[in-house]
Order: sequence, then C-alpha cells, then structure tokens
Amino acid sequence: MEFYDLMKYGHIGLGSLALATFWLSGFSRKGSPVHKASGKLYLLAMTGILISASIMIAIFALRPRPASMAFLGDLAAFLGYLVVITSTSVWCSWRAIRDKQNWARYTGPVYKLLMVMNGLSGLLIAYIGLFVAEQMALIFVGFSMVGIFGAIGMWRFSRQAPANPGWWLKEHFGAMIGNGVATHIAFLSIGLPKLVPLLSGPVQQNLAWLGPLALSFVAAFYLNRKYAPARKAVGQVVTASAKSRSAASR
Repeated sequence: MEFYDLMKYGHIGLGSLALATFWLSGFSRKGSPVHKASGKLYLLAMTGILISASIMIAIFALRPRPASMAFLGDLAAFLGYLVVITSTSVWCSWRAIRDKQNWARYTGPVYKLLMVMNGLSGLLIAYIGLFVAEQMALIFVGFSMVGIFGAIGMWRFSRQAPANPGWWLKEHFGAMIGNGVATHIAFLSIGLPKLVPLLSGPVQQNLAWLGPLALSFVAAFYLNRKYAPARKAVGQVVTASAKSRSAASR
C-alpha cells in the first residue's frame, strides 16, 4: 500500500470519528464531562484531518498532469483554501475556551495571521471561480465568501475588546458551526456518494457542498437569538456600572 493510500484511509477514519463526536458534543449538556471530552476528541480528530489533508493536497498538486486536466490545479488550490478556513474554525473553537478571560491573547498574532490568510485565500478562490475554473465555479465563488467575510469579521472583532464578558461563547459556537460545515461536506460530497452512487450527480454534489453552508447560517441565527438575553443582561450591568460611577463622581 502506497503512502498516499495510508494517509487517505487514516483521513477517512478520523473523519468518521469527527462526525460522531461532533454530534455527541452537540447533543450533550453544555459544560458536562461528556460535552468536554467529546469536544476535545473532536478537535483532536480535526487536527489529524487537517494534517493528513495538507499532505494529500500537496502530493495531489505536485503530480504531473496533462494540460487538458488543468482544472485539477484549480481544485488543489480550492482544497488548500478549505484547509485554511477549517484550520481557523478549529483554532478559534479551541482558543475561545482557553482564552475566554483574555480577549487580547485570543486575538493575538495567530488570530491575525489566520485573518490575513482567510482574506487573501478567499480572494484568490473568488478569482479562480469567476475567471479561471471551468467546473465547480459556483462552489468556488460561494465558498470564497466564507474566507472574505470571515476575515472582515475577524478584523472588526480584533479592533476593540467586547463589552460582553461572554464573547467567547459566541466565538466558540460560531467556530464549531464552521467545523460542522467542513465535517458534513466531506461526508456528503465524498463519503455518501461512494455508499450510494445515485447521489453522485452534479445537482447532488452542489447540494452536498452548499447545503451545509446554507444551514450554518440558520444555526448561527438560532444560537445568536438563543444567547441574546445574556448579551442584553450584560448591557444592563454595564449601564448600571456607568451610572454608579457617575453618581460617585458627583
């Protein structure tokens, strides 16, 4: 068995583990031992996935190919971009918990490097999708927005410390939604069609790629509304604190 095949099967095994632990963590009570343990196992599996994916993409990109298969070079660039945005989600979901008492450390050099990489790689993939790619152009352009707007959001968040001490929770679940998108796209676009060949057509593939992305916006909207009272309460605390300082200065 070749090295590439070993990496591929290891990648598949880690992907299966990530899919299982993602839902175990999602359905378990937040902060419980099961939630923490399954979440850690999920992030470890995702780290292994990112390492194996990076190696396989490098091998794939460096393989000689005829000019008629130039699209495979575009595909390698796109897959590399997916590693960038998924690495960002994995890092943010982990560090938001570790640095929840230290916003400055969370938004430090690694955060800013990922921000720049997201923006630049997103612009590159948008260009390839609009002007170069002959296949998967819609998917390229659609996913490029994740990196571009993600970088803008990271830049805005890094400019000023949030007033809400629970900022880390939104960062954590937002990043975990991104992780979930990556995990499910891999299963729906690669794993499931191999199990059910009828699901390997172009329409099904577009749904497999764009469906989880669309659902992620629904999940983010729901979770933002769910935790909105906490943000409102923080605003009341900040207002009360300001009033007390004003009264004390009189």
